[in-house]
Amino acid sequence: MAVSGLATAILAVVAIPVFYGVVKLAGLIIRARRFYKILAPVPSEPMHWFWGHLHLAPRPDESMLAYHRKQVDRFPRLKLGWLTSLFPNLHIWHPDFFPLVIKEPKPSFLAYEWLKEWLGDGLLISKGKKWARNRKLLTPAFHFDILKPYIQVYNEGADKLLHKMSQCAETGERLELFSNISLATLDILLCCAFSYENDIQEKGESHPYVHAVSEMQDAMMHRVLTPWLHLEWIWRLSPTGRKFKKNCKYVHSVSEEIIRKRRETLKQEEGSNKKRARYLDFLDILLTAQDSDGQGLTDEEIRDEADTFLFEGHDTTASSISWNLYSLAEHPEVQQRAQAEIDALLDGREDQTVTWDDIHNLPYLTMCIKEGMRLHAPVPFVQRELSKDMEIYGVTLPRGLLLDLHLYTLHHNPTIWDNDMEYRPERFSPENIEKMDPFAYLPFSAGPRNCIGQNFAMHEQKVVIARILHRFTLSTDPTHTPRKKISLVMKAEDGIYIKLTPR
Repeated sequence: MAVSGLATAILAVVAIPVFYGVVKLAGLIIRARRFYKILAPVPSEPMHWFWGHLHLAPRPDESMLAYHRKQVDRFPRLKLGWLTSLFPNLHIWHPDFFPLVIKEPKPSFLAYEWLKEWLGDGLLISKGKKWARNRKLLTPAFHFDILKPYIQVYNEGADKLLHKMSQCAETGERLELFSNISLATLDILLCCAFSYENDIQEKGESHPYVHAVSEMQDAMMHRVLTPWLHLEWIWRLSPTGRKFKKNCKYVHSVSEEIIRKRRETLKQEEGSNKKRARYLDFLDILLTAQDSDGQGLTDEEIRDEADTFLFEGHDTTASSISWNLYSLAEHPEVQQRAQAEIDALLDGREDQTVTWDDIHNLPYLTMCIKEGMRLHAPVPFVQRELSKDMEIYGVTLPRGLLLDLHLYTLHHNPTIWDNDMEYRPERFSPENIEKMDPFAYLPFSAGPRNCIGQNFAMHEQKVVIARILHRFTLSTDPTHTPRKKISLVMKAEDGIYIKLTPR
């Protein structure tokens, strides 16, 4: 009798999740059949009965970028894809369609949900009213009056980077750009976010914070590329998942301790007549922000937004600066013209720093940076999910449909960009920008969920690149050609190397 009862209990334990799985699968099949009928008019390739179009997808490297560029020849504006036969997604790479879908405020990317343990409900992940409230509260943090003092921080970060570069130039060694630039951008962000004085650029990967952040990013990409780790319970039990959790706790503890100390400092400043000796940083804005009801952000919300700021502004800017420097090294004539513009501003000064006024007087360098972001697309794609039915050219796109907005492919669409693989800063001259479709170039995305820190990022890039070009002439390493690697940002499979010659 006892054995029979135990067998029944075991059967129930097994049967319940199996039944739940069958019901969920049936629901997905019904949904997929409905979507298949609705989306039949949308251009698409022949699909496999089980894999959909998944079996056609190349690895996340240059072959994938080339694959999507080739797809534009057959599907100049968009195409429908299926991730297995259950999950349709609309691939969009033409500016005609971006204004119709970019306004969709609902993000959708599986890794976003996985990042929640790290970034909480920060702007990248939050939705609906919470996102709208926090976006409104954070917007003042990126006003020009707040950004202006950060110029000093950008220069100080650049000084440390230039010191490392000088050592490479003296020995004649080649320099790997991404790892070194990434440390510099993290250094700058920590100072601007927390006024956090650190030795990150000196210690590099040996710094515990850098090591933890680096491991978490690697863990996230490992999870994206490992199907069985998509299951939460397997992820939690895996060594990578456990390490991710441990690193999250450490990174959160650093943020929380900084927030705690800053609250104490603000109280002391309020209770005295002492004048603030430092600039107003991102954390100050978060701690003092209040909505129309007088409600501020909780410590957890502040931590989430600060961590999101670091996550979104760290490797994205490092990617852009690194690829821009490589393109300048590849094109000496462009580099020389940019250097002449920078020299005209900085030569003869005792202080070689780039000022706030200087960043508005570097038109050619700005053209170079914009063309670099077009050519290399630091963020290769973004995703959205339709929150309501939408009609596009006679086809009703159903609520819940995933939209893959291919920024790299948009920036290489040959129907928009002549000789798209060529590096030509003149594309972004004032007269050419005037004629450009406003949705043909979206390095910071667009619509309500565009990059809130795009001015911060552009200013940082101008300062760092200008300081480097003023000090060094860049050349490529003839023994190495970087190969792009698609991650959460555009990286290189085996590094981006250049040679440095002091000027």
